[in-house]
Amino acid sequence: MMKSVPRLVVAAPSSGSGKTTVATGLMAAFAARGLAVSPHKVGPDYIDPGYHALATGRAGRNLDAYLCGPELVAPLFLHGARGCDLAVVEGVMGLYDGAAGEGELASTAHVAKLLRAPVVLVVDASSQSRSVAALVHGFASWDPQVRVGGVILNKVGSDRHEELLRQALDSAGVPVLGVLRRAPQVDTPSRHLGLVPVAERRTDAVDAVAAMAAQVGQGCDLEALLALARSAGGLSCAPWEAPVTAAGRREVVAVAGGPAFTFSYAEHTELLTAAGAEVVTFDPLRDEQLPSGTAGLVVGGGFPEVYAGELSANEPLRRAVAELALGGAPVAAECAGLLYLCRELDGAPMCGVLDATARMTERLTLGYRDAVAVGDSVLAVAGTRMRGHEFHRTVVEPGAGAAPAWGVRAPVRRVEGFVQQGVHASYLHTHWASEPGVARRFVERCRTS
Repeated sequence: MMKSVPRLVVAAPSSGSGKTTVATGLMAAFAARGLAVSPHKVGPDYIDPGYHALATGRAGRNLDAYLCGPELVAPLFLHGARGCDLAVVEGVMGLYDGAAGEGELASTAHVAKLLRAPVVLVVDASSQSRSVAALVHGFASWDPQVRVGGVILNKVGSDRHEELLRQALDSAGVPVLGVLRRAPQVDTPSRHLGLVPVAERRTDAVDAVAAMAAQVGQGCDLEALLALARSAGGLSCAPWEAPVTAAGRREVVAVAGGPAFTFSYAEHTELLTAAGAEVVTFDPLRDEQLPSGTAGLVVGGGFPEVYAGELSANEPLRRAVAELALGGAPVAAECAGLLYLCRELDGAPMCGVLDATARMTERLTLGYRDAVAVGDSVLAVAGTRMRGHEFHRTVVEPGAGAAPAWGVRAPVRRVEGFVQQGVHASYLHTHWASEPGVARRFVERCRTS
């Protein structure tokens, strides 16, 4: 049975063109009209989906053809878009930019083709006029399987500037579906790893999303965009489902949240729940104890370096985490979670579960990774292959324990991370939907540890 969900992919020639403003603004503008809007983001980014969720009232979900494989993109999309009137997918980088050295893999264009979705190209027109036609023509004709259905011109300076741009695009054969003037009030603050997450600036984030919705609603032809979305064909695959393996009592799995730990994929909680866990979120900045009955702990990514002092000051919780880990309970930590389990971060005492120290650096470590489990752990048996993503400006010394978590290929072959007792700690962000056995194994260990 072909499943049809009206959908648009919001792309751009390059980063910094205004994709997030336009995509988030469209989501919020359509939601304000009473439509149920499903928000999605191409690639591994955790921060933009937070703004998408604020705009739509639904979980922002990632579509990553590298982490999950091309075959899961459409099923994960349909899973997130259940019951929705419209789906808006924000792209990543430039339209045709994919995983380094892998051709189109994981690019916005690749995902658009997998979803059979029309593309709306957001163009920063601030420093061009007639040249915009050549730019749009090039992107629209580069890959015949990518349907560029319209253009939204961003950062337009004046009525005269808009007139020149429209005249130029008359010959490109791609309709102008929106024109946005320069509007600094919709800017969102950034720092060393991109936008500041919603959880850290809730009131300001609400105001920013409202401003995006107002600007996009006034500057774009929403009816034409909705008609374009409805022109998308059906998808023949079934929606993704978290495999249900629950049996017996539900084990409490504590998941770190709050401003310091904002990075997580919605499917992880769904997989843990389907495997028999009762997922309870807590805030390491404020909660002095783990949730009652905690049998396992998941500490994902985020910005502990920004909150090192406050995390360190919460000594009762640091002690509780250490006691849980040293007692053999399953603990899964990614990136920020790895830092939190170290002895110290930038000189501030952390949980002390790992005999390692962490510190900020100027160097950005970024990229997809192919990984293999070096030994058995609470997440995987030795030899399990997964794909991950690194994105941080910190370094942990040593970079691996006596029993490393992963053997990694790219950019150089190395081992990294720590496996000790029930702890699996690593810099790699992984998407568990690609290997559902990870959640099942973790919850099983919660029952037996």
